[in-house]
Amino acid sequence: MSAADGILVEKAKKGDHKAFEVLVRKYQGRVASVIARTVSDRSRVQDLTQEAFIKAYRALPGFRGESAFYTWLYRIAVNTAKNWALSADRGVPISDMALEDADRVASQLHDHNTPERHLLRGELIAALNEAIAGLATVMREAIELRDIQGKSYEEIAAIMECPIGTVRSRIFRGRQEIVDRMSGYMKSGQPLGPAP
Repeated sequence: MSAADGILVEKAKKGDHKAFEVLVRKYQGRVASVIARTVSDRSRVQDLTQEAFIKAYRALPGFRGESAFYTWLYRIAVNTAKNWALSADRGVPISDMALEDADRVASQLHDHNTPERHLLRGELIAALNEAIAGLATVMREAIELRDIQGKSYEEIAAIMECPIGTVRSRIFRGRQEIVDRMSGYMKSGQPLGPAP
């Protein structure tokens, strides 16, 4: 791992968001290229690139530096693209939730039409709506424009009257908060509480 990456990773592990944003800017083009090998939709590539970085950020405390940072990030990108492709083939909605949580839930739901599945889906939707509602206004608006209304980053930048980089940052941080809240819900099975 390069000395510069090592410094940025250590800072990011200590909660320095700007250090991680530098890593994102440095590698987002390469990660997008990796994902584009599996996914042809440019808009979906952008979303999955962000998803890969969210997963990397959440997994960063476990990164030991035994390989180069980009090698580790590359594996996350490949797995993110493959998981999306598998989910798309099965018609399973893609989610930013941790894969281990999704796998745990899926293993309990052998029959897709069970009452338990309908109940769980309703609870998850309610929890997701609560997580979105708890976001700061600018993040919630950006998430809703992108993930609910399907607007492009360029359209969102025009609507919100801010640079595209700001849009990407708001969506990244908003998705990260949603993932954190939903992970807490998935582990406890309980409704979400107020944000810490």
